[in-house]
Amino acid sequence: MNQRINLYLDDLRDCPEGFVIARTVEAAIYYLENYQIKILSLDHDLGVDEQGNLLPTGYDLVKYICEKGLRAEKIYIHTDNSVGRENMYNTLLGAQRRGFIDNNIEIYSYPVVPNKYSKE
Repeated sequence: MNQRINLYLDDLRDCPEGFVIARTVEAAIYYLENYQIKILSLDHDLGVDEQGNLLPTGYDLVKYICEKGLRAEKIYIHTDNSVGRENMYNTLLGAQRRGFIDNNIEIYSYPVVPNKYSKE
């Protein structure tokens, strides 16, 4: 697990240069458990399945990170969902205060790179 990557969780936006894209929470978990993550950038809403049910969200991933004590050096939240952003940010900060995740993880409630959609 010595390969270091930047991970971008998003179902629709373009993957920024220098990042690996995870389109689902399951894919993001794979990378978090198998690579060292320098920068993790999170979306909240990740679409729906074929039956129209909401897929797991960035907030679900945040809860998993906190539960399992996973880490990234820096976590940015690039979602446009303001409620989702607040929930993810405050959950991460609370987990840090309680010792569930490392206290040297830098957590930011804004994007690290501009959000881009090429399929508009």
